[in-house]
Amino acid sequence: MADVLQALVESLQIRFSDSLQDCKLEYGQVTIEIPPNQAIEIFTALRDESEFAFEQMMDVCGVDYSAYGDVEWETDKSTNTGFSRGVIERSIGNSSTPVKCFAGNPFNGKGRFAVVYHLLSVRHNKRLRVRVFAPDDELPIVTSVIELWASVDWFEREAFDLYGIIFEGHPDLRRILTDYGFVGHPFRKDFPLIGNVEMRYDPERGRVVYEPVRIESRVLVPRVIRKDGDNIVSR
Repeated sequence: MADVLQALVESLQIRFSDSLQDCKLEYGQVTIEIPPNQAIEIFTALRDESEFAFEQMMDVCGVDYSAYGDVEWETDKSTNTGFSRGVIERSIGNSSTPVKCFAGNPFNGKGRFAVVYHLLSVRHNKRLRVRVFAPDDELPIVTSVIELWASVDWFEREAFDLYGIIFEGHPDLRRILTDYGFVGHPFRKDFPLIGNVEMRYDPERGRVVYEPVRIESRVLVPRVIRKDGDNIVSR
């Protein structure tokens, strides 16, 4: 299987040449990174050319790389009395507070927001991951691929709802998981985990009301990875 995937990497490099910003095989999957202004052209070739024939778009998701590689807690050990709690509390937004870094951020300089696509070729029994970075961090915009794969309709709406990524050309780009009047985008890494408002039913007004959230923010308790002999158990 590794030989088949490596052959796919070589075919992609030959076909798209300098258009690929990255092309590699890792963790058993081929990943390519393409510029947003050539995305539709490359996606069309990946779908229509018989050498690739990625006729199915399996998934589309947004990613916020603003704090990629940072960690607020120890995850490779635990205390004698229980799981390790957060070691550093990171402030929301731009902060000079240092945080632990477990691997660094390999995407520095490429942009904050990206859209990741997962393609499937039934004919060749191959999968491909495609990453497209939005050129603007303040107003992330990429071109919708709904004209190529109608199945991305709800996927693109979800990425818009949770990350605020705008898919230019989408015919019905509106929220799909949060309330239509919701303010902000929950999966952005500068969005407070406790949210901005909370809601409750007011019996006097006879309706649901929104109020400023009253929960105090804190560092959460993570899962701890324990090493038992040769096995790694995640709890």
